[in-house]
Amino acid sequence: MPNDYDISVEDGEHATLTDDEVRACCDATLARAGVERPCMVSISFVSEGRIRALNAEWRGQDRPTDVISLECERPDDPALAPGEPCELGDVVLAPTYIERQAGSFGTTVADESRLLLSHGVLHLLGIDHLSDEDAERMEELEEAILSDLPGDGTINRVVLTRHREGDDV
Repeated sequence: MPNDYDISVEDGEHATLTDDEVRACCDATLARAGVERPCMVSISFVSEGRIRALNAEWRGQDRPTDVISLECERPDDPALAPGEPCELGDVVLAPTYIERQAGSFGTTVADESRLLLSHGVLHLLGIDHLSDEDAERMEELEEAILSDLPGDGTINRVVLTRHREGDDV
């Protein structure tokens, strides 16, 4: 059973990747992370106002950001029956924010979006960057994921510091 993706775009917004690019990025991320169970993931492209509200509600940060992950289940949850799909969670992206951020990092919007989508899915899997060791592991995974995908070649080395607390553009 393949992974299942619910991709939505908030009224008045636009997606920074095609549906096929979103699916390919999520599939590559799950594969690199060693996930064998089919997963269901919701991916939403929303306004800066909406992501700011989510950031305030879920992270206590009253400001817009690039991506937020809201996890539901983990693929290794022993409560899931063998072969039962895992409802992994939601990845929420802010296209306008991402476009501005891409310009500040010298990446294309598509490359920046692939990085942030993979970053968000890794968070759903419980992979984080709170310690330097965890950040290095996450960075290595992101680099491997991006090397599995066609891209614009504007991200040669993942710079995870853009995702550390307080480093939003």
